[in-house]
Amino acid sequence: MLIHNQNAERSPYPSELKEILSIEKAQESRAWLLGWDKIASNATPLYELPGLAKKLGVGSLSIKDESVRSELGSFKALGAPIALVRLILRAWPDQKLDPVAMFEGKYREMLTHFTVVSATDGNHGKGLAAAAQAIGCHCVIVLHANVSVEREQAIAAYGAEIVRIKGNYDESVEEAARLAKANGWHVVSDTSYEGYEDIPRDVMQGYGVIAAEIIEQTDSKADKPAFTHVVLQGGVGGLAAGLISFFWEFHGSHRPRFIVVEPQQADCLLQSAIAGRPSRATGAIDSVMAGLACGETSPLAWRFLQPTVDEFMTITDDDAVAAMRTLACGSEGDMPIVAGESGVAGLAGITALLADRNLRARAGLDKNASVLLINTEGATAPETYRELVGQSAEAVVERQSEWLDDGRLHMVQEDWLTDRCGSNTETHRSTGPQ
Repeated sequence: MLIHNQNAERSPYPSELKEILSIEKAQESRAWLLGWDKIASNATPLYELPGLAKKLGVGSLSIKDESVRSELGSFKALGAPIALVRLILRAWPDQKLDPVAMFEGKYREMLTHFTVVSATDGNHGKGLAAAAQAIGCHCVIVLHANVSVEREQAIAAYGAEIVRIKGNYDESVEEAARLAKANGWHVVSDTSYEGYEDIPRDVMQGYGVIAAEIIEQTDSKADKPAFTHVVLQGGVGGLAAGLISFFWEFHGSHRPRFIVVEPQQADCLLQSAIAGRPSRATGAIDSVMAGLACGETSPLAWRFLQPTVDEFMTITDDDAVAAMRTLACGSEGDMPIVAGESGVAGLAGITALLADRNLRARAGLDKNASVLLINTEGATAPETYRELVGQSAEAVVERQSEWLDDGRLHMVQEDWLTDRCGSNTETHRSTGPQ
């Protein structure tokens, strides 16, 4: 399903929104994260997929690969850690704490009895647990019934205390809030609600790092975006708001067209667009796209999405699985890429749009369109990935290395080649979508 957002506008970035999310704060977050050994020192790669672009009928198709952001395997490594750091800075305003030193564990003794709690579908909780372990505070993670044991174990590996409930994601959010109130803990959630906006704002601010890197990698100009269309994952809206706010502030009225994609059964953003206010999903919220299986829109994120997202759309689980296989196989001669269930939502969405002549026209997609996708996660649940794709993530990475060795690279940034494939890999550098 696709709907055009009648409230979308093209105007300069409003000053009242800049007070919430800004390029300045995103760059500050970026500098702090570079001091954490769980985060890669280089920007994540921005790959071009010319074969798939030709098959789908667009001018260019690029994908920012967040699966290699850190050992955590997803973009969530940018959000929860920054929110935790800013929470601690607010808790000890007179201590003049150094955020980089915090990631190095320099204040571990002071923070021993400081406890944070959060609900998660997997990646946010893992990011928070890893940051808490590095900083030295205690972390409690609430998991709902649909979170796999595999994801639970991945979070627990970073020292988090796990609490299981029988309900869905929204009920796990409620339980985390109850535990925090009962025990004097601090909720670090990526979704906002009445009276709770500071931490979700900080989470979204961390995601702005992705947009900052994209603008640098493509040498974008304020009045000339490198992409005509940016396709983003839905969920509660945090990722989309974090990137859109950065692009909007940088490009102003020249911003690209934004399309947000979410599962059919977790369509809270699409329903919000229909209602004109933050709303709940109409489905069962049990999608294979676990990171996007959210039932209620973040009101704070909606303040950024309502005036900017041009189209909201939903996809099926089958669409997502097909997109995972497309990237894993290196469709049309492109490089194979490991992308998890939620990581492929953008590709699944754009594929569905381009397969329908009417939807293609409504979204303004033609042979001149330059499309940006974000692969938000790799195989964060390896066994699930193997079952859905029919091969392991390791096998895909091995074929990716072979592809690179063959000298067929179409990539905007070459730094990661040396890190992953050795210094002898032949590279062909591009300045971005042509």
